[in-house]
Amino acid sequence: MAEIVRMPALSDTMTEGTLVAWHKNVGDKIKSGDLLAEIETDKAVMEFQSPFDGILLHIGIEAGNAVPVNDIIAIVGKAGEDVNAILSGAGSSSATAKTETPAKEVIETITAPLNQPVHNTAVSDEEGRVKASPLAKAMAKEEGVDLSKVSGSGDDGRIVKKDVESFIESSKTVVTETKTASVQSTVTEDAYEDVSLTQMRKTIARRLGESMFTAPHFYLTMEICMDKLIETRKQLKKLSEDSISFNDFIIKACAKALQKNPGINASWLGDRIRYYKYVNIGVAVAMEEGLVVPVVKNADIKSLSQISNEVIKLAEAARERKLQPQEMTGNTFTISNLGMFGIDEFTAIINPPDACILAVGSISKRLVLENEQVKETNIMKVTLSCDHRVVDGAIGARFLKSLKDTLEEPLRLII
Repeated sequence: MAEIVRMPALSDTMTEGTLVAWHKNVGDKIKSGDLLAEIETDKAVMEFQSPFDGILLHIGIEAGNAVPVNDIIAIVGKAGEDVNAILSGAGSSSATAKTETPAKEVIETITAPLNQPVHNTAVSDEEGRVKASPLAKAMAKEEGVDLSKVSGSGDDGRIVKKDVESFIESSKTVVTETKTASVQSTVTEDAYEDVSLTQMRKTIARRLGESMFTAPHFYLTMEICMDKLIETRKQLKKLSEDSISFNDFIIKACAKALQKNPGINASWLGDRIRYYKYVNIGVAVAMEEGLVVPVVKNADIKSLSQISNEVIKLAEAARERKLQPQEMTGNTFTISNLGMFGIDEFTAIINPPDACILAVGSISKRLVLENEQVKETNIMKVTLSCDHRVVDGAIGARFLKSLKDTLEEPLRLII
């Protein structure tokens, strides 16, 4: 009996997926667990394995197109089965779908911005398909690189990631020389480029738009003296092999402040407010495709070293698009730090389902008058964005006061 393969929900926020590439053709014999396709979710490009054994009878979506979760993307069955009868009986839209594709192991792959290729030679298998790793195929698909022109350095001439990277790097020189030779003195009005939205960018736009225009935001800004924390960090560098950043201190300090102010550690659920007994802090990480928020779970009971090591691993995985769905969910509070870019102060949009987000600016030197003496001090500005449905001004102010007390007396972090 034929089995229907539907667009899977590969993340908790995924509403549609883009079929990046098919790895099987109609008529191919496949087994459960075989790599069937690569799907772009709102957070990553992921390999999708076939949940069924049989012959690939039907492909319902061409590579490069997007469909809603639960739409039919393929049919697997026995040779000769009537595909049209199956389609007419099952329905192809998510509105009529009754069952979901059984969950299977999903492996994330990396995508990165690419440029146009120069000419090389590829190796094909017996069926004429180019031999390339899934990662290399995903990278090539991102910008339309023709893998048949890329020479492979892997086993039996298989194209791997570094081959595509080398191919692109050599391409840049050719493209640059060509553009230089054809530069004109004026730019015409039609000199622009339209870039289709990725699933990640669509989700960011939808979620933050909903947050900004649904949750009534208000903002509280406070200055924090970082002198003692700077000295404490210098001392820790001498005692620990871990490179603990200022952001690690801020995460830990926020966790302690949330323990003291549980009204901040909450979510609006429409007909009720949920107050969390645990502290999971999302840490915003910037990528070329958009913003992702990996989550440090139970930050209130972790040491500075544990937080530091975890943030480093999560940030690396985020930039390589290797984060697992469970590493991006469960946040009860979020921190967005732009201080490393020299931003003194900014406001952030609340990251659902949180009730608040903390925007952290840079540490800057300032001259102040203390005991009739001019003194140089280090000041950091933070701004708390609050959902007024959950948090009142006094509650937000008490949270910032707790945060300030902890960062200005960093020994509180180990008490």
